[in-house]
Amino acid sequence: MPLQVGDPAPDFTLPSSDGGDVTLSALRGKTVVLYFYPKDSTPGCTTQACDFRDRQAQLAAKDAVVLGVSKDSLKSHGNFIAKYDLNFPLLSDKELGVHTAYDAYGEKTMYGKKRMGVIRTTVVIDPAGKIASYARNVRAKGNAERTLALL
Repeated sequence: MPLQVGDPAPDFTLPSSDGGDVTLSALRGKTVVLYFYPKDSTPGCTTQACDFRDRQAQLAAKDAVVLGVSKDSLKSHGNFIAKYDLNFPLLSDKELGVHTAYDAYGEKTMYGKKRMGVIRTTVVIDPAGKIASYARNVRAKGNAERTLALL
C-alpha cells in the first residue's frame, strides 16, 4: 500500500555521492525532499536534477534538504553530478530496498508494454519525520517547482 500523508517516513541508510552514508533519521529537524528517478544522465532525469539544482537556494531558504535516489552506482552519480554541476547528494539504492519501501518501484507501462521499473516519485518529509507530501508518477519537468510551491 502506498504511503499516505501523515505516515512516518520509512528510515533508511544509503551510500551518498558526498562520501559516507546518509541516514534519514539523522536529518530530523529539517524538511527532506526525497525524489526517486530512473537513471543518471537520461533526458528526463537530467531535466529533473537540473531543476532541483537551479532551485537549491530557494529550497535551502526553506530549510529543505534535497536527496536524489536511483539504483545507479556512486561512480555513475559522480559523473552525473560533475557533468551537470549538481549541488545536492545522490544516493545509491542498488538493491531497490528504499525504492520498494517508498513504493517507487513496481509495474509500469512504457511504450504500451508493462514492465517492472523505477516509478518517478517525490516525497516531502517534514522535520518530525512524517510524510508531508507524496507524489507518484510525477513529470520530470516542473517537479522541482511544484515541490518548492508545496513548501
